[in-house]
Amino acid sequence: MKHSITATKWTRRSWLALTSAIAAFLTVGAISTLNVTAQHNDDPQIAPLYAKAYGKTYPQWSAAWWQWLLETPIEGHPSVDSPDFNIRTGQQGNVWFLAGPLGTFTRDITIPAGKALYIGVLNAEASTLEEPPFHGDTAAEQAAAAQDAVDHIVNLFCTIDNETIAIEDYRILSPQISINAPTPWLFGNVGGEGTSVGDGYFILLRPMDKGTHTIHFGGVFHFTLAEDGFDADIALDMTYHVTVK
Repeated sequence: MKHSITATKWTRRSWLALTSAIAAFLTVGAISTLNVTAQHNDDPQIAPLYAKAYGKTYPQWSAAWWQWLLETPIEGHPSVDSPDFNIRTGQQGNVWFLAGPLGTFTRDITIPAGKALYIGVLNAEASTLEEPPFHGDTAAEQAAAAQDAVDHIVNLFCTIDNETIAIEDYRILSPQISINAPTPWLFGNVGGEGTSVGDGYFILLRPMDKGTHTIHFGGVFHFTLAEDGFDADIALDMTYHVTVK
């Protein structure tokens, strides 16, 4: 399987690779440059899907989010349960990024007023640096692997201050990106230069008013014996208590 990706079935070897990555890092981490599934957006808190927001489209923001996620050092990484986590790490400009580890976690963070948040709710990627099932030598292979993982997501949810967001409308395929992963990095003991494609669910939250807010999001990667050769539910349930000042 070194040079091929199966986009419809997960082998036992693939499952062992996936569970090994989860045990090590407690995290989860297209071909078109613009490919989104949502047809409309009625929530004024969320940037419209088909407009540029802060100079980028949704797929372009997803590419930037993935680059941030994959190039951030493992110590204090946002997708790892670590006391060294710092919301300011790697953040710049008017749009900051949010992610969370697999499992159930709550974090208290403080951000400056005027910052929009690009939130990765639940997602997956594949790259030239990983082993199957998340290895791909080409953009097409990387997209197929990422899409296959995201196709297994169920029970998505996202609320902003208890207001429900129709997050299932916000599946975003990123363009292929170049990465320079540190050693060790999020998905391996050895980093280096490579390429990656990501798929998943994202929202761009406009700047919130000063004060305290709650962002709650997550979902489940659901695998079945009949379809995938094994049974497993791998969940993310992330709560951010955000102070804006």
